[in-house]
Amino acid sequence: MPGIDESLLEAMRLPGARGALVVDWISGLALGAVGEAPGEDAEATAAETAELARLAMESGTLAPVGGGGGRAEAGKEPPVDDLILTTADAYHLLRFVVTTFDSTVFLYLWLDRADGNLALARIRLAEMADRLVLG
Repeated sequence: MPGIDESLLEAMRLPGARGALVVDWISGLALGAVGEAPGEDAEATAAETAELARLAMESGTLAPVGGGGGRAEAGKEPPVDDLILTTADAYHLLRFVVTTFDSTVFLYLWLDRADGNLALARIRLAEMADRLVLG
């Protein structure tokens, strides 16, 4: 099972990948980074994407039907699988990682829109999140 560094390197092998991070959405800290970051600052990217992740995870509106909103509990599926933001030249993917101790981590991928394949990247990011070993 791959750790953070191996997962990030795997993400960078995706067509169009410009940069990847593993981020704790509670603290906004990057646990690992590879490649470029929007604005050339991986820590700022981690903090800003963590804000989006936190809003999504704590949103009652985005909670599954029949389930309450709020923070994901340890070992339970988060209410949101992933977030996709599109800009004129890029895709930004956030994939939440489910762990047995505390699901507060997500994978972030910055993908060039001209060279990237959004569907493939989403599938591969989900696979990476399922295999990621933290610690």
